[in-house]
Amino acid sequence: MKRILVTGGAGFVGSHLCDRLVRDGHEVVCLDNLFTGSKRNIEHLLRHPKFLFVERDIQEPFFGHFDRIYNLACPASPPHYQHDPVETMRTNVLGMITCLELAKQTGARVLQASTSEIYGDPEVHPQHEEYWGNVNPLSRRACYDEGKRCAETLCFDYHREYGVDARIVRIFNTYGPNMAKNDGRVVSNFILQALRGEPITIYGDGSFTRSFQYVDDLVDGMIMMMENESGFFGPVNLGNPGEFTIRELADMVISLTGSTSTIQHLPEVPHDPKQRKPDITLARTRLGWAPRVPLREGLKKTIEYFRRVI
Repeated sequence: MKRILVTGGAGFVGSHLCDRLVRDGHEVVCLDNLFTGSKRNIEHLLRHPKFLFVERDIQEPFFGHFDRIYNLACPASPPHYQHDPVETMRTNVLGMITCLELAKQTGARVLQASTSEIYGDPEVHPQHEEYWGNVNPLSRRACYDEGKRCAETLCFDYHREYGVDARIVRIFNTYGPNMAKNDGRVVSNFILQALRGEPITIYGDGSFTRSFQYVDDLVDGMIMMMENESGFFGPVNLGNPGEFTIRELADMVISLTGSTSTIQHLPEVPHDPKQRKPDITLARTRLGWAPRVPLREGLKKTIEYFRRVI
């Protein structure tokens, strides 16, 4: 049994991670300021003897002894992180420093939840970990993209200067139950529009591609990276290399929901990456990890969730 801190633990991915860690017998402290997270995601854990929820901003120094620290604290969808870009950057940078300082003091191991967005609008396809990316530092997305890039820099600097065991996973598009209805992500948008019989809104002609991984696969990969004892610190891509156009996703959601929704095309979003596909060779070879849940199967589970909550 380990004592584990999960920052952003009431969010979409964080709540699934807390669930899994408690189920595996660990003592879990979930820290979240509930800006985008929700107590509903962790409500079933609140009375569990090995789970503690702390409502707190990760930018404020936090003290305690932990064996492991998973840092997931940051809005992860464009409408949320663009709502207050300065606060997003502060969360990425100061929140990372909070976690690394705590690890430096206590000897905890840290895992940073980074993102495929550090690759920007990629000129390399699929994206591998040695690619430095193509990010516009002045765009509206930069508060998130550059904030996550800075957090990765901090992890390696704390490792080199102070010996902190800090690991990095780069998360590609993830979906599943507990996604917020208003988070603006393409999977939740399409499912909600389909269930309501509204037009499915596609920005551009629908030819942009994404790779979608089910949340359970991601949680498996994060834990495997955290507990890897080979001296591998990453970064490592965690994503499903199955590549789909946005139009293909829309058609699949309409089919699985039995919806009568039509497709509505809107102007492209500036600086929206045209392609997203992870090269997961490193995850396969260093962690023995690969996603297992096909898109249709994961979408069915996610649609069932949204049918219950809308």
